[in-house]
Amino acid sequence: MRRQHRERDRNDERRRERHRDRPGGNPFRDRGGDQHQWGRPEHTQVKEEEPKEKAKPDFKLSGKLTEETNTFRGVVIKYSEPPEARKPKKRWRLYPFKGEEQLKVLHLHRQSAFLMGRERKVVEIPLDHPSCSKQHAAVQFRLVPYDRPDGTKGRRVRPYIIDLGSANGTFVNNQRIEPQRYVELMEKDVLKFGYSTREYVLLHGDTDTSELHDDDVGEDE
Repeated sequence: MRRQHRERDRNDERRRERHRDRPGGNPFRDRGGDQHQWGRPEHTQVKEEEPKEKAKPDFKLSGKLTEETNTFRGVVIKYSEPPEARKPKKRWRLYPFKGEEQLKVLHLHRQSAFLMGRERKVVEIPLDHPSCSKQHAAVQFRLVPYDRPDGTKGRRVRPYIIDLGSANGTFVNNQRIEPQRYVELMEKDVLKFGYSTREYVLLHGDTDTSELHDDDVGEDE
């Protein structure tokens, strides 16, 4: 009898051991193990990905917003002045002619750039002919280097014109200029825009040498 009891006890012990070793045999141990092995790494992984998700929004100005920051009176301006833009010392003027009739003189020495076109809300020099674009061209004064007759280097403020991609073109002395490129203007140059018959003659007053800067910034004689 004792042998039978011992044998039965051994069999029971073997069954308990098999039960403990089966997967899921101890749900508390398995659940605790799962929490330890998988729960924490997943939690850590989420924390590592959070900065990436936070970095997704791009708060830099988009192309549209950048464009809209250059507005005046609710109109997006197509043109921005370059870093070398300067207000001229020389009294440059445009003399408009409609056939033989001379129109009001346009003084150009009061600022560094003049926007031209049909959009009267934003332009300084209106071009009302229907063949002209809303923002057709710009007269820009730029500080540029030059060589003096004695061979030394200097800088001076010179007038330029730039066509802003107009449909029907900008003309200097009856030659259509390339769009989006500065073209230097000389005294007595004649400007025309689109199919308008109006002509704008560029002239200037006498140079006042007392207004030249000490830092070698000058004007043409």
